[in-house]
Amino acid sequence: MKKKLIFLSIFILIAYLLVFPAQAVHAAATGLILWYERVLPSLLPFAILSNILIYSNAISILMRYLYPVIRPFFPCSPEGGFVLLTGFLFGFPMGSKNCAELLKAGKLEKEEADLLFIITNNISPVFIGSYILLQQLQLTGMFGISIFILYVPALILGMLLLHRKKEENRQKKTASQSQITFKIIDAAIMNGFETLVRIGGYIMLFSILISLVEKLPLPKPVLILLENVLEITNGINCLANTDWSIQTKYILAMTVTAFGGLSGIAQTSSMVKGTSLSMKKYCLVKLFLTLCTFLLAVAVSVFLF
Repeated sequence: MKKKLIFLSIFILIAYLLVFPAQAVHAAATGLILWYERVLPSLLPFAILSNILIYSNAISILMRYLYPVIRPFFPCSPEGGFVLLTGFLFGFPMGSKNCAELLKAGKLEKEEADLLFIITNNISPVFIGSYILLQQLQLTGMFGISIFILYVPALILGMLLLHRKKEENRQKKTASQSQITFKIIDAAIMNGFETLVRIGGYIMLFSILISLVEKLPLPKPVLILLENVLEITNGINCLANTDWSIQTKYILAMTVTAFGGLSGIAQTSSMVKGTSLSMKKYCLVKLFLTLCTFLLAVAVSVFLF
């Protein structure tokens, strides 16, 4: 069934490219410009630096100072603490990518990686504050409460799951000697570019899909919701250009940001390819966290708007 849906989607996209070439090319260009101007410069440095830390075994040096602060709240390994930090601070999809890289390198246990994977893959604070709140919704003074709405459900769930994990089952790992060579830096750079090119491909494909959806004879509210479900960057831009109330825009923007869009799920799946991390479990937890964010956004908007 899954393969049939993929082949059907490919067929529909090819047909759209042939029937409406100008609109499809414009949508592809829009997606690539968005990737080049916003995603590439904001994520590539983090991807390269994270790879260097992982490949050089330098995580232990970094976490020597940060781990004592993290561990009382999130009883994980130092490597797990690194995944938590990068997942929440560097932004999607660094949480899933670093979790998969450390799992493949044998530096994370399977049980711990499963838990961290479902809670750390979040939209970055920079994207939330600059793009969503300031550029699209033109809301100032909402950054702190928005971060609370989006991050607290995942953080609380992470604390509960990690505290349930029995520490005695966690194997003690011997520290590896860290080293940074030009070979490691080259590999980190190439891996970073491969990751970002893959993300760019998904953004382009979903931009074309959104262009196709816009031609469907559906009511405008349905189209706006569909666009946001498909890809949040283009979707939130369409949402911001509606004449809906700022309260409605804010609630929907926070909700779809927590979900991440189908494009985000596709990108996440590509990041964890070749590992045993469960995308089914990830999607179910993502829906639960999206519901939590929606309820918090509704409660907050009642008092602030």
